Amino acid sequence: MIDQSAFIHPSAIVEDGAILHAGVHIGPYCLVGPEVEIGAGTVLKSHVVVNGITKIGENNTIYQFVTIGEVNQDLKYADEPTRVEIGHRNRIRESVTIHRGTAQGGEVTMLGSDNLLMVNAHIAHDCVVGDHCILANNATLGGHVSIGDHAIIGGMTAVHQFCVVGAHVMIGGCSGVVQDVPPYVMAQGNHAKPFGVNIEGLKRRGFDKESLHAIRAAYKLIYRSGKKLEEVKPELDAMAATHPAVGAFVAFLARSQRGIIR
Repeated sequence: MIDQSAFIHPSAIVEDGAILHAGVHIGPYCLVGPEVEIGAGTVLKSHVVVNGITKIGENNTIYQFVTIGEVNQDLKYADEPTRVEIGHRNRIRESVTIHRGTAQGGEVTMLGSDNLLMVNAHIAHDCVVGDHCILANNATLGGHVSIGDHAIIGGMTAVHQFCVVGAHVMIGGCSGVVQDVPPYVMAQGNHAKPFGVNIEGLKRRGFDKESLHAIRAAYKLIYRSGKKLEEVKPELDAMAATHPAVGAFVAFLARSQRGIIR
């Protein structure tokens, strides 16, 4: 189904079965596969390939040479009907790649809304990226990586498969992330190490002084108290009862499987 208001350049190929909603713009030399759905107002600039079982939301801008929904690079993949799902209002810049999921990893690669993926960023199979995130130039996510809302991944940074990066994290450029990064933390290096709390980012997002003080106290408890995580967790639980922002640490540590950066 192609809405009458959709524009398709004469040089583009939109295969039978594709769904294009109102106001979709398909630029020169794009290829849209038969199981693709593209939401209203989304623009494919030129030379964009979207295939597989892929659903893209509304008002996204996708620049030239982007590939979405292609066969993933997991050698176990055997052409199962896995998917890519993308939200709304994302800016996906030149040469970004977003690969479909695997049967072993949940079957779907997900990108939320209001994200900026800069030139040549890569989102591998089964990754889940939240909302309002930035992946700078050449940022690379291995398979099964999870990125929380408002996270910033610096240019040339690689995140190891199965790692979890919490909300409001800022990871500096040229870093190698091989363990989980708790929420609110700034990290840098190869291998990445914590360098305090992302205070400026939190201020921009409206965190009040009381919450910021509580987050700093929780960070110090985790990283500077000399205590083991199992000793720290009950204290974080108590802090979260009066300071909800600390609850993000509690939930994150309960989820973490690879251990946190140190």
